[in-house]
This record gives sequence, structure tokens and C-alpha cells, in this order.
Amino acid sequence: MNIFEALRESHDRQRNYAKALVETSGDTPERVEAYKQLKAELQAHETAEERHFYIPLMEFDNGVDLSRHAISEHHEMDEMMEELDETEMSSPAWLATAKKLSDKVHHHLKEEEQKFFQMAGKLLDDKQKEQLAGQYEKEYQAQLE
Repeated sequence: MNIFEALRESHDRQRNYAKALVETSGDTPERVEAYKQLKAELQAHETAEERHFYIPLMEFDNGVDLSRHAISEHHEMDEMMEELDETEMSSPAWLATAKKLSDKVHHHLKEEEQKFFQMAGKLLDDKQKEQLAGQYEKEYQAQLE
């Protein structure tokens, strides 16, 4: 497995969790569970991705700007999750923020897969892609625990 395949597996989960979240209503067990799943997935993925994809890409001149941009978007998503944590789930404001988060997740994943992965594919060799996948997976699992 290479780093792109490993990241895409998490991306698929993120898309599913984000979609499920915005389809919930009120302060229900379904909403609580959907948010819990999305938040855990995003946090584990962000940490592992930054350490084992974006930081290694920053070693290349062509990787600095895209890494900074992606990490900045991770920060925006973190801030939205903080806002969700501080808002009553039954509030209309909660759903509005959840929809903003879902939109940001979908935008970010599309940008990574269609733009960043192509650039990274040119910067990293096959051995690096496989090594980073292993490091990413190990970190991702550790973050989930």
C-alpha cells in the first residue's frame, strides 16, 4: 500500500461520516454517534497526515505551499469542531456549523486527491510512498486509541 491509498481509505470514511452527520436532526443518539465518528476520524487522520505526509513534503520546495495550505484547512476544521463542541446539538446553529464542516471536509478531500496527490506523486519516490503509508497507518491507529 502507498500513502495515497492509505489516505484515501480515511477520506472515504470522512465523506461517509460527514454525509451521515448532516442528515441527522436534533439532539438524537444518531447525531451524537455521527459527530463522534467524524470527529475521531478527522482528528486521527489530521495528526497522522500532517506528520507522515505534509511534513515530509515540506522538505521539497514545491511541497511547502501545498502543505501549509492543507494544514491551514485542518486548523479551520478543528475550529469548527470546537464550535460544535460548545453549541447545543439541538440548536439550529449546530446544524449550520456541521454543514459548514461537512462542506469544508468535502472541499479539502477533493483538493487533496485532485491537486495535492499529483504534486506529491512527483516529489516522492515509490519507496518513500510505501514507507510513509506504514508510518501514517501506525500513527493513525495510535491516535484512534
